[in-house]
Amino acid sequence: MGSIETLEILAPGPLTTVQDRGRFGFGRFGIAPSGALDAFSLRIGNLLVGNREDEACLEITLLGLKVRALVDLLIAVTGADLQPHLNRKPLQMWRSHIMKEGDVLSFTVPRSGCRAYLALGGGISVTPLMESKSTNLSSGFGGFEGRALRKGDILSTESPQLHLRAEGKALDRKLIPAYGKNWVLRVLFGPQDDHFTKTGKTTFLNSSFNVTPHSDRTGIRLAGPVIRTRAGMEESIISEGVVSGTIQIPGDGQPIIILGETVTGGYRKIATVIGADLPLLGQMKPGDQVNFEEVSMKEAYHTQSQVEEIIRRFKEEL
Repeated sequence: MGSIETLEILAPGPLTTVQDRGRFGFGRFGIAPSGALDAFSLRIGNLLVGNREDEACLEITLLGLKVRALVDLLIAVTGADLQPHLNRKPLQMWRSHIMKEGDVLSFTVPRSGCRAYLALGGGISVTPLMESKSTNLSSGFGGFEGRALRKGDILSTESPQLHLRAEGKALDRKLIPAYGKNWVLRVLFGPQDDHFTKTGKTTFLNSSFNVTPHSDRTGIRLAGPVIRTRAGMEESIISEGVVSGTIQIPGDGQPIIILGETVTGGYRKIATVIGADLPLLGQMKPGDQVNFEEVSMKEAYHTQSQVEEIIRRFKEEL
């Protein structure tokens, strides 16, 4: 049947974009990976509707998205609980459902978390750019015309009718992440942790920080006790490559957690969030509280392997 128009945007909310797992390998050209900030939710959502786990979904920030189905299609909503409703009735998350032609799906206000993911059986038919469908907002390319979605936009899907039979698939409730307001992020120190005083590193590990409103897909700015560098250190360093989860400390001593829209940084990096906790960064919102916990490299590898094992087993069950 091929690609057909399946979804009309009735209201886009404050920020809804097309994202997949991101575009990697282009940092040397100054191209950020972009991609879903909560990759676990995106991957599970795709599997629920019979897609490859790296297919593009809609990333919905906080509230307000409202869409109408133009044909029958299979959907799943994962990630933050933004109270999705199908035809004004609550929709169960982390489960696949059929939207009939004319049905309306809407998201109200966040009950927990910050970003939800809407997966469509058959994916989202946009042209990949540098091996990814993800939207790079700052550069204006990828995704749907390189921008956030607007009222009146029409999304297309590849052969949605072939996915309808996967209705009713669900992730075990015990495996569904819980999103609160108090976060503990596990970290590995480095690469410039030796630029900080012992007291500075103790402050970093033993203090609580608040997520500020000056946070977006580029990074999460935190406010709390000042983390001090050793005497005589310049405020910044020569810019170098960074990855998602890098924790920079600028001259004011307040941490910034780098996300997927950045490839270089000129501030010292005291630590990096481990891979297993990266999806949590996509669910933190202004006003939340953050603490850091140091772990070993062995533990970081082990926890990431546990996440991959959950996804592997889920794929086998499906």
